[in-house]
Amino acid sequence: MKLPESFIKRIHTDLGTEAGSFLASLETESPVSIRVNPAKNFNPEGLDRVVWCENGFYLPERPLFTLDPLLHAGAYYVQEASSMFLEQALKQSVDVNQPLKVLDLCAAPGGKSTHLASLLSEESLLVSNEVIRPRAKILAENLTKWGNPNVIVTNNDPTDFQRLPGFFDVVVVDAPCSGEGLFRKDHSAADEWSEENVNLCAARQKRIVADVWDALKPGGILIYSTCTYNRHEDEENLQWMVQEMGAEALELDISAFRDIAPAQELPGYHFYPHKTRGEGFFIAVLKKDVGQEYRSGKPKKPALAKVSTTIQKEVSLWVENPVRFDYWAFQEQVLAFPARWSGELLALIDKLSIVQAGTEVCEIKAKNLIPSHALAVSSILKKAAFSIEELDLKTALTYLKKEEIKPVGTDQYLLAAYRQTPLGFLKRAGNRYNNLYPKEWRIRMDIK
Repeated sequence: MKLPESFIKRIHTDLGTEAGSFLASLETESPVSIRVNPAKNFNPEGLDRVVWCENGFYLPERPLFTLDPLLHAGAYYVQEASSMFLEQALKQSVDVNQPLKVLDLCAAPGGKSTHLASLLSEESLLVSNEVIRPRAKILAENLTKWGNPNVIVTNNDPTDFQRLPGFFDVVVVDAPCSGEGLFRKDHSAADEWSEENVNLCAARQKRIVADVWDALKPGGILIYSTCTYNRHEDEENLQWMVQEMGAEALELDISAFRDIAPAQELPGYHFYPHKTRGEGFFIAVLKKDVGQEYRSGKPKKPALAKVSTTIQKEVSLWVENPVRFDYWAFQEQVLAFPARWSGELLALIDKLSIVQAGTEVCEIKAKNLIPSHALAVSSILKKAAFSIEELDLKTALTYLKKEEIKPVGTDQYLLAAYRQTPLGFLKRAGNRYNNLYPKEWRIRMDIK
């Protein structure tokens, strides 16, 4: 890999005697790591742990993930290990056992959002946003597979969140950056790098933070991160947030993680691949001391309506602890959403562009209720409500290609599973079963 000369020069300036070790590390293989979904039945054994993440593990080599049904079931997420330090940043700055309203502003494809969903209590609310529409759909898919019902996916520009002053307890900004931390994993990132792009990214990052700042409540926490090394996007932007936004940079305890490099002027934390087992990363935690408290106004005519009592009773049979939820009709779908946040849901629908909210429990077709795929992979699924069809690896992959399989069950609906982890539904049609796996998510590669 050929690195830009100006990048090499800066690394020598910033790292001094460590520059040679750092540059040599970029020629090594990238570590492969996953983060396990604690709500699903998957317990890897014999793997090295990511020390700053309870459910993070390193793999000895990169497998063909497409051919693992557990990935499609949301049992784990393939995520770079350094970015899993978000767990420490969150746990050390707020009480995750309390109900929190959290915004992941630049969330696609979903690594940090799925992580947040696992870290927050079930009494919390997570809003995951992506400004680019196709990426927002990928984000929604990954969060559906992860299975938490207390999540709303939005497709908005950061400026749109100014309509919600003081709404969020925590805002996570994993800012779009020049991608220096990706050089080892993606050599094309080095080819596309330039000093000009670094400066453009630094300016854009400031704009993003400034746009969302009002949406953070007084005393709220902003977690800022990049996958880059340079001071413009990291330390200088952190300094700007303190000076211009009035933020307070918070110190984190990294005594158990001695290979993490603290920034010099203000509390911020660098991950360098010659020191930590991961890619390049920077993270800082800031506290907002003053600002406007959120005041809930009366929304316009609600875009959602509650379902009938009859439908609610029927779908409640499929849901664990059904009284926790309100059930909403949206077009031909029935959505389950935590009742304690229904007012906030209506407020967000009034202010933002919603991609999905809660868990889609079923579709209504000709007065029939057809359980949705989102329910099958959700943590709210009441498994005892369905007969389970346990599939072997070959049959599970056939199912995930949305091809016909021949289960032995006789019920109207069967829950297809692999290693006791639900993959989706099958619907009886005469003497056969229709595969209800979402067409747009099916495996497209040839499987021998």
